[in-house]
Amino acid sequence: MAIKIDKKITGYNVVKPEDKVAANPVTAAAPKEAPMAEVIQMHESVERPETLVGSTFKIKSPLFEHALYVTINDIVLNAGTRHEQRRPFEIFINSKNMDHFQWIVALTRLMSAVFRKGGDVTFVVEELKAVFDPRGGYFKAGGVYMSSIVAEIGSVVEQHMKNIGLIHDPEMDEATRKLIAEKRAAYELGGAKKNSEVSAAPVGAASAATAPSDTESSGFPPGATLCQKCNTQALVLMDGCQTCLNCGYSKCG
Repeated sequence: MAIKIDKKITGYNVVKPEDKVAANPVTAAAPKEAPMAEVIQMHESVERPETLVGSTFKIKSPLFEHALYVTINDIVLNAGTRHEQRRPFEIFINSKNMDHFQWIVALTRLMSAVFRKGGDVTFVVEELKAVFDPRGGYFKAGGVYMSSIVAEIGSVVEQHMKNIGLIHDPEMDEATRKLIAEKRAAYELGGAKKNSEVSAAPVGAASAATAPSDTESSGFPPGATLCQKCNTQALVLMDGCQTCLNCGYSKCG
């Protein structure tokens, strides 16, 4: 833009960019940064509070005469903020059985140290559940196979981490749920037909036949075998295929 000068020039001065900023203090003021919340992460220097929240689980194994009581205490980080979360802080295992006292104390101390270290501690679950007893495992209530007592401790820790939101189960899609429901209904219908045939048979034949199959407390048929995928006693034979009524796993041939 051209400016016409009508008066005589008596002097001049070069205006620098910083001079313009100094002349306008409102523009010179830097924008204020939004206050940031101090997020506390889990690490070894976090001191133990006077009070912790936790849960206690009971483990009744055929390998032990007395039950095990597993207590997992959590520390609440960033309480009252949107960053609030519960993290495992320590674990205790108590029992009347003192035969395995040494390794139980060693295990709980090491696990507590790992919890206080911080970071992703969910790997502890897989490490514990991978321990096998050379004498063989056992089935717990619900038809779930446990390879050892250590594996069941790992299962308890996994359940606790799910309860506090540290581990999330992969959600089964609607198609898989529908397929499992159809397979289960077909299997139960086949069992009901077999039972009705036995009831209609003569008295002598009925007494020689096998007793009607009832559903166990686990909710799966008593003739079900162990599923290799979910370690649940819910695998049945249908149309020549082994089908799991718990996770939907199927294998033919």
